[in-house]
Amino acid sequence: MNRIFLLVVSLAMVCLTSCQFSENIYINEDGSGKMEFSMDASELMQMAGEKMKEDGTERMDSTIVFKDFLDEKRDSISKLPQEDQDKLKALENFKMHMLMDTETSVMKFDLLTDFKDAGELQDMFQAMNSVGNMQGEGGMKPADASNPFSSLGSNSATDIKYTFNKGVFKRSAKIIDTELHQQAMDSLSSMEMMFATSNYTLNYHFPKPIKSVSNEAALFSEDRKSFTLEVNFMESLKNPALLDVEVILED
Repeated sequence: MNRIFLLVVSLAMVCLTSCQFSENIYINEDGSGKMEFSMDASELMQMAGEKMKEDGTERMDSTIVFKDFLDEKRDSISKLPQEDQDKLKALENFKMHMLMDTETSVMKFDLLTDFKDAGELQDMFQAMNSVGNMQGEGGMKPADASNPFSSLGSNSATDIKYTFNKGVFKRSAKIIDTELHQQAMDSLSSMEMMFATSNYTLNYHFPKPIKSVSNEAALFSEDRKSFTLEVNFMESLKNPALLDVEVILED
């Protein structure tokens, strides 16, 4: 599993410039639910598939349970500074699924977690930042300005909060460290053209029909129990509030 995990992380970081990103949330009647953060790097697979075949990798369909991985690596993790140990422990309740198929040109990564309350969801972004820290020597650090995820999550440049109370769901983001945020944007400026076709999409699903969504660009499903909202990935990094939404469900 260690070899597979390192391959997942390395490919995930390399293929950021060719990814489509989506944030998928499924909320139950009691406020619990599931969140999936997905990266679709199939565009990269179309370009790199032949090379991967030459290296002997044709298809891989694997799921990594971070709780098991952290247990396996507990001795080496115990030697890290306490702050780093705490960040890695944030991954404990997550799973990562990877599907790579050179024949069908598919490459997808999903980071998944269940939650009891929408307020727990900001931990997803801390987890994404922590994944980079598991690459070992020379890997990206959680607050590395060259890591696009350093602009997304809590404990970094941007704070994202979720709430679901009395039929009203809110997602709100704000920049809490303008200096770190600017460093990230400056670092990514040279890759802006490569991010030009990458989008960040919200796919939110609710137990009741939606009465209204604050963002007029949202597209409803036929039963109005879900909606999608798509923005350019780079623009969402520059201005996290582009993905702010307030969703009011029908009584």
